[in-house]
Formats: sequence, structure tokens, C-alpha cells
Amino acid sequence: MSPTPATPRVERIPAGEGAIWVGEGLLRDASRYLVSPSGRFLLVSPASARSASDPIRKALGSAVLLDFEIEDGEAAKSLANVEKISEAALAAGLRRDDAFVAVGGGVATDVTGFAAAILLRGVAWNAVPTTTAGMADAAIGGKTAVNLPEGKNLVGTFYQPVAVLCDVAALASLPDRDFRSGLGEVAKYALTLDVELLDMLERDPGPILARDTGALEPLVARCASLKAGTVADDERDTGIRLFLNYGHTLGHALERLESFAGRSHGEAIAIGMVFAARLAEARGTCSPGLVGRTVRLLTSLGLETDGALPPVRDILSAIRMDKKFQAGVRLVLLAEVGRPVVVAGVTDDEMRTVLIEMGAAG
Repeated sequence: MSPTPATPRVERIPAGEGAIWVGEGLLRDASRYLVSPSGRFLLVSPASARSASDPIRKALGSAVLLDFEIEDGEAAKSLANVEKISEAALAAGLRRDDAFVAVGGGVATDVTGFAAAILLRGVAWNAVPTTTAGMADAAIGGKTAVNLPEGKNLVGTFYQPVAVLCDVAALASLPDRDFRSGLGEVAKYALTLDVELLDMLERDPGPILARDTGALEPLVARCASLKAGTVADDERDTGIRLFLNYGHTLGHALERLESFAGRSHGEAIAIGMVFAARLAEARGTCSPGLVGRTVRLLTSLGLETDGALPPVRDILSAIRMDKKFQAGVRLVLLAEVGRPVVVAGVTDDEMRTVLIEMGAAG
């Protein structure tokens, strides 16, 4: 007789009416954590997430009503893909009391969550992130969206998942670049909301970079708790949730200008955080030293802090398409680590000066 598998360690983090589950080895017991009013599920995942989606298929068995595969990459975050998912779900017999399960990175959770939000005026959905960025940030908080040629995440809604299942063992098979890219979101939390986490990362990021599950479990749980707590206080992104956009204004602009085929999301927001630190120092919003500390942290996590940039005029034009633009540019800056502020009225001249210092052509 084969031994009974050990019960996995799991941490439950409340998230509105749902829950975030963090642990190692959770996928094989997915039926214990995923939620569907009818007991039926519609699975959506890219081929790259097969090592995670296969055990979920096995755990759910005949309860899987639809098994739909989407493309990999940012290009999959499109209205066309939402339409494909919607048509396949309806053809499979979707009812309002069924539930989606999105397995993969932020692309899978975004496009599936958005489809769930609008189909039949809303059906439940579960998120099973398989990337560092997905577990630490993207799958939590109910932001669902797709891209347009004009910019990133411009069509979407707020629609909370009923459950988020984070099995940190899935991070072991991630390509190194993808794993490190997600640490950009971890660095964001450390710099904006959790100085203790920042100190921990600065002391020794080695276990994280080695993908030690004993280090990854508390790291993911910590970031997930920060995100869930912030969303609970500001679901609609009108107050403190804006702090979670630190580094994202320039980051999203770079992703769009590179046609989502250059820097990854985490790599782009790393540059965005350096930009924000430089701007904060230039404006006197913070004391000197923030830029150096930011660069050291990101470098220690394997993220680039410089590199070629598009022309300034293109960057400024893309920034004006940012969702936070309201009669002017609003940027999240740091008064000091752990103390973010939303600054309105940042001028083109201020941003141009910093961008040129970073190597962009004026």
C-alpha cells in the first residue's frame, strides 16, 4: 500500500467574502479550496501552466464542464480572447451558478476574471496563480482587464474571485526570468508598505532567489495579506489602493511602447520605481538616498535598473493614457520607505529631466 500523502501546510487569508490559500502541495487537493455554487467548473489556462492545471483537472474530475486553453503572453489579454472564452463557455452549457477557474499568470487571471464578470452579468471565478507576480499581486484584489493598442488594462472591471489558491511549489518550474520578474511586485510592497519586509530582503534575499519553499510561503502570504488588506479598505482604487501602483505609471508606458514584447511587467515596473525614486529626490519629496537604496534592492533581486528607453515624447504621450490620469499626471512617490504619497500636478518638464538623466532621448 502506498503511503497517504501528508496534509499540506496551508495558510488562509481572508479576502472579502472569499479567501486566499497559501501553501505547498495544494494543487492535488484543489477541490477542497475551489468554490462553485453548482459544483461545476470551467477551467481556463495556457499550455505553460499545464504542470499546475493537470492536477487540478484530476482533483475536479467530472466537475470540469469546460477545459479551455488560451495563448501565452500579454497579447492574450484581448477582447478577442474574452469573446472566445465566452462563446466556449456558453456552448458548454454555462449557468450563472457555475464557476471559472483561471490557472496561470496575470494574463490568465485577468482575462478569465473579466469574462466571468460580464458573462450572464456575473458568474463566480477562482484564481490559481502560478507565477511570482500572480501569487504576490496580480491574482488578488479583483482587478480584471484586457489591453487595447492605446494602453494596458484599459478595458476591465473590479470583480473579486471567490477563492485564490497559491501553491508555492508551482514556482519551482518557472523560468528564471519569469520568477525574478515577479520579485518586482514584491519589492514594490517592501518599499511602499512593509519596511520589515524590506529589511529582510536587504539582509539576505538568497533563500528567495533559491526558491526555498520555506521562504516563499511566508513571502507570498505576506504580500497577499498586504494586497487583501489594502483592497478591503479601497476596492475601487480611489484612495490607498493607488499606492499599489508605485512604479507602474512609467512601467505600463514602457510595456505599451515596447508592444508588450520587450521588458516583462516586473522588469518595467523596476525601471518605474527607479524613475519614481529619482523624481522624489529631485522634487525634495524624500531625503537623498532613496535612489541608491532602490537600485541596491532591485539589483539584489536580479532586476535591471537601467537600460535603453524610448524617446521622452513617446513616454510622456503613453503616460497620459494611464488610468490614473485626471486633468494631469498623478504619480505615487515615497516621502520615505514605507510612506507613499500620491502626488498630483507632476509636470512634463520634471519628468523629462529625470527621463533624460536615465538615458532617454529628449
